[in-house]
Amino acid sequence: MGNEALNLNPPNADLHISTHGSNWLWAAFSVFGLSLLITIFLDLRRPKGTRLFHQIAVIILTTASLSYFSMASDLGATPVGVEFRGNGGDPTRQIWFVRYIQWFITFPLLLLEVLLTTGLYLSDILTTLFMAIVLVVSGLIGALIPSTYKWGFFTFGAVALLYIWYALLVHGRSTTFPSDGSFRVSYTIAAGWISFMLITYPICWALSEGGNVISPTSEMIWYGILDILTGPFFLFIFLWQISYVDYSVFELRSGKFTAKDEPTGAAAKAAEAGVDV
Repeated sequence: MGNEALNLNPPNADLHISTHGSNWLWAAFSVFGLSLLITIFLDLRRPKGTRLFHQIAVIILTTASLSYFSMASDLGATPVGVEFRGNGGDPTRQIWFVRYIQWFITFPLLLLEVLLTTGLYLSDILTTLFMAIVLVVSGLIGALIPSTYKWGFFTFGAVALLYIWYALLVHGRSTTFPSDGSFRVSYTIAAGWISFMLITYPICWALSEGGNVISPTSEMIWYGILDILTGPFFLFIFLWQISYVDYSVFELRSGKFTAKDEPTGAAAKAAEAGVDV
């Protein structure tokens, strides 16, 4: 039985993805889904209290899997008139708001995953995460605007991206790293990869939602490759690098975590006071 997504969920715009585009999205969904299952397995193998980086990856991959299931089903898009109409008329193009919901969650978490390995203050990390939100929201608003004003929001996003670059490549690298700086090289590689990948998204936006140069199907293929490289590909390498570092040096263990063999309640207070119970 072939892919019936576009028959069951008919496209709602003149310029829309093809069945081949839906097939590609199903393939990408399979990549994210399989990656999610593997990450959950790796997460469960780690001791409690040392799973933060893996669980952030689980959230990222879960969100992306839901997004790609929706897009492969031809759901989660709205028709918007294109700015550059070409041969005349007033065609509409599918704008996939579900993708921006995905990025609204995953982009800040990707930055959090990387920045938690540095000595940055929490306030600096939160500001960087906010700029990632500004980047995504600016892209969404710009994509939904049919006039040339969309490029104003593109500019806002570009400024936010510059701040993210500064935080990753300059501010983050200048901090004192845990574990005597043994993770500095790995951080530099990770920050450089994320910074490079982030500039490719605005390029795709300018040629698809922005300028209507490439078709929605080509847009899906381009964004899908970027999401896979920024998601599963990057996360598996990053988690592999983290596995060789003593987790305790990051000082990320929750103060509320209690192992089975640790005293709790009154027993814990008595133990701290040096009293036998």
